[in-house]
Amino acid sequence: MSIDEVIRLLREIKDLGDTGKETVSKAKSTAKKAKSVAKKVKRAPSAYNKYMKKKMASLKKKHPRKKHAAIFKQAAKSWKRSPDRKRSMK
Repeated sequence: MSIDEVIRLLREIKDLGDTGKETVSKAKSTAKKAKSVAKKVKRAPSAYNKYMKKKMASLKKKHPRKKHAAIFKQAAKSWKRSPDRKRSMK
């Protein structure tokens, strides 16, 4: 739901009068949340995030029945020896 839609709904609810007071407060909080979410900018993934995503995918392909936690530990251990780690620490 876009901010414009939320504002439009707020105006419609205000036109209803006293019966919509609770709905108005809910709609206002939703509008505030929508504005804050729209302003946030996602950071670029770190070298670790990129490495883990790639490594997890390859390990899951090799070991499909292995638990996620075990695969994650294995990938994290391999990060310590990875040349990508050394480049990211410069």
